[in-house]
Amino acid sequence: MSSQPRLHQHGPEIHAFGTVTQLPIALSHDARQYSCQRLNRVLADTQFLYALYKKHHWGVHGPTSYPLHLLFDKHAQEQLTLVDALAERVQSLGGVAVGDPRHAAEITGVPRPPDGIEDVPAMLSRLLDAHETVLAEARDAAARTAQLGDDGTQDLLVSQVIRTGEVQVWFLAEHLVVTPPAGP
Repeated sequence: MSSQPRLHQHGPEIHAFGTVTQLPIALSHDARQYSCQRLNRVLADTQFLYALYKKHHWGVHGPTSYPLHLLFDKHAQEQLTLVDALAERVQSLGGVAVGDPRHAAEITGVPRPPDGIEDVPAMLSRLLDAHETVLAEARDAAARTAQLGDDGTQDLLVSQVIRTGEVQVWFLAEHLVVTPPAGP
């Protein structure tokens, strides 16, 4: 026996993306297949929303930079928690979760931001638009997977993805409200 690691190993793909294995979870193959497809889309969108939060977390500037820096990081961590929950749901249905960012980029509906740094209102608007993309996809997927009897996927989408997204949208949108100056 040697303690030398066996480096540079490669192997065959043993479970293709877009397929599901049979698991005894009382849910049809077609329902699991559909749920995995929809979950992977929400997962890709959520991965990009997370990355967008981190991009803006690092680049925020101006008089509100510190509180926004903290808010963006808090929201990013909440999105990262959703990424893990979504990926684990795909796997628990017998599917393969989209894990490579290059693959996620192929299926996300979240538009790519510019490579540079935008001003704060544009950052906030871009985050709100990305949230709307995720929420629209999650709402539609929740309704359709519930029709197929996949209550676990529907619950995850509603109780975690949608509820987290709605609260985050509320906090972001409040930063775009223009309040009138105080009276005399």
